[in-house]
Amino acid sequence: MNTVPNAGPVTAPGPGPTLSVVVCSYTLDRWDDLCAALDSIRAQRRQPDETVVVVDHCPALTARLAARPGLRLVESPERPGVSGARNTGVTLARGEVVAFLDDDAVAEPDWTERLLAGFRDPRVLGVGGRVDSWWETGRPGWFPPEYDWVVGCSYPGAAGSTGTVRNFIGANMSFRRAAVVAAGGFRGDLGRIGTSPFGCEETELCLRLTARHPGTELRYEPAAVVRQHVPPARTTWRYFSSRCYAEGRSKAVVARYAGSRSALSTERRYVRRTLPAAILRALGRRRLRAAGALGAGACLAAAGYTVGRLARADVGATAATADAGDSGAAPAARPGVAAVSTRSRP
Repeated sequence: MNTVPNAGPVTAPGPGPTLSVVVCSYTLDRWDDLCAALDSIRAQRRQPDETVVVVDHCPALTARLAARPGLRLVESPERPGVSGARNTGVTLARGEVVAFLDDDAVAEPDWTERLLAGFRDPRVLGVGGRVDSWWETGRPGWFPPEYDWVVGCSYPGAAGSTGTVRNFIGANMSFRRAAVVAAGGFRGDLGRIGTSPFGCEETELCLRLTARHPGTELRYEPAAVVRQHVPPARTTWRYFSSRCYAEGRSKAVVARYAGSRSALSTERRYVRRTLPAAILRALGRRRLRAAGALGAGACLAAAGYTVGRLARADVGATAATADAGDSGAAPAARPGVAAVSTRSRP
């Protein structure tokens, strides 16, 4: 792990647990967004104890960020992808609470205050907030708000008031760092790599945390708000359909680890209640393209989930056949949880 020697933490701590904010980035293409994200952290009324920026295998980005003051800058030594980058941030962080902000999201000035307030309750393992969408070129008429999860934002049908939730949206979440370390961090076989549409690494971690700590909770705080930039590339039908399908494939992996009952509890309510009501509204308003997108998105996600489950069954059957044919062979390697180091941190 290579840290930039002349970088230092922002040290303006406030009341409550100490806080590290982690921002992961992998490309110079988001430079303006990244600068806006970092500026929003510096504008917090309750300054974090440090801001950790993890560069995911992009030396040119590291070089440009090195001149920016007030950061702890680190190059991820993990394999490329958001899970490895986040685990690097958790390893490096000094705060009792670690919060994650996407490199293309901007936090409201009271964001850190709102998140940290939830940790006054010792039963709370994590606090997540609302993610509003900012459409650079405007929302397409066919793109229904119920699918704002496609662009990483809060959506109708998700939690709307303060309370316990199953999982957070990755752009706006925080956890007790010790709990994440003890659980092993984010899984290395989930999460985006570059522009790939796969995800759900935060869902799987949230499920694993609450399973390991009965009687605890993950709390949603809608007043902790960030605004997510939605660029033109994410407003196309191609992106929409690929994300819906990839979400199904990703949920199949989560179900493999956590069981389908836990992995799909929120999705079942969404499909049974939120989508039918939205389709009826769209049809009633003669918004046929939006109604079509609502139905097609659900079908694509279901197809992705089915393919993901069948692919795993094929892998399992092949492995079982190989084991039966050669009892001395080593079992096939199974992707595991990406390691989070517990060594002394710089």
